[in-house]
Amino acid sequence: MSPSTAARALGAYGSVSPEARARIHASATRLGYRRNRLASSMITGRTHTLAFVGADIGNVFFAQALRGAADVAHEAGLQIVIANSDEDLALERAAVRALEERRVDGFILAPVGDGDSDHIAGLLVRGTPVVFFDRIAPDIEADAVLIDNVQAARSGVQWLCRMGHERIGLITTGLGNGDPVEQLERIAFNPRPASTTDARGAGYLAALRAADLPVDPGLIIDAPYSREEAVAAVAGLLDSNARPTALFTVDNLMTLATYEAIQKSGLRFPQDISLLGFDDLEWTTIVRPTLSVIAQPAYELGATSARRLLARLAGDVTPPQVSLLSATLVERDSACPPG
Repeated sequence: MSPSTAARALGAYGSVSPEARARIHASATRLGYRRNRLASSMITGRTHTLAFVGADIGNVFFAQALRGAADVAHEAGLQIVIANSDEDLALERAAVRALEERRVDGFILAPVGDGDSDHIAGLLVRGTPVVFFDRIAPDIEADAVLIDNVQAARSGVQWLCRMGHERIGLITTGLGNGDPVEQLERIAFNPRPASTTDARGAGYLAALRAADLPVDPGLIIDAPYSREEAVAAVAGLLDSNARPTALFTVDNLMTLATYEAIQKSGLRFPQDISLLGFDDLEWTTIVRPTLSVIAQPAYELGATSARRLLARLAGDVTPPQVSLLSATLVERDSACPPG
C-alpha cells in the first residue's frame, strides 16, 4: 500500500476501498500501531478533547456536573481534561492558557466572573468555543447553561413565608463590602448576575418583598467561603437577640456549616430554628432532622453544557444561547412553622 492510502485508511478520511481498509487495519492491529493524536491534530485541527474548568472540583456539585459532561463526551468519542480554578482568577487564567496550548477543542467553564475575562474573550476570537455553566462572565457573550437561581431561591423563601416565618436569615458568601441590603438590591436590578450566590440572594430579597416583609440587614450573613468561619458566623447570629426563626443558605458549603452551627447551638431544631438549604446531597437524607433543600440538576448541567459544546464543534453558528434548567424544592423535616 502507498503511504497516502494507509494514511487515509488509518485517519478515516478520503477514499479507500473496503478491501484495502480492512487489510490496512488488520496489519495495524498486528503491528500494535497507535495513532499519534498530537501529530494528527496538526493536520485536522482537532484533538478530540474538551476542557472542563470547575471552580472547586472538591465540591460535590462540580463533581456531579463533571460526570455529566464526561458521559456525553465519551459517548461522542471525546475525552475530558480537568482543571480547578479554586475561585481564583489567576489560576483560571493559567488553566485556560495551559489547556489552549494543549489544543483542546473547546471549553466548559465555570468562570470566576469578576468582569476581567479577556482570556476567555481571546478563546472566542481565536475560534475556540466556550460554554459557561453554573454562572456566566457578565462581559462575555457565550453559550451558558444555568439554573434559574433567582426563581429557585424566591420559591424556596416564599415556602418559608407561607409557613408563617417573618424573620428569615440569609447565609451567603461573596456579597462584598457595604450594606448587604443595598448590595442585594443592586444585584436584583442586574439582568445578568455573574454569581450564583448573588442571584440566589436576589431571589431571597424578591420573596421577602413579595410577602411585604421588611429586609433586616442584621439577618444577612456574608460568610467567608470556609466551613469553619461560616460556622462561627452563623453561631453569632443564632446567639444574638435578633435571632431569626428560619435560615436560607445559598450553596452546599454554607448549608453544611449552618447545619453544624444549629446542632451546636442548643436550639430545638426545627422547632426553634428552621433551615432550607441549596443542593440535594446524600448526607441531607441521613441526618436528623432530614434537610429541606432546593435541588439543582448538577449532572444535567454538565451534560447539557457538553451537548451545546459538541453542537458548536459540529458547525452550529447560531447566536449564543442561555439554557435555564429548573431546580426543585424538596420538603423534608428541617423546616416547620415557627414555634
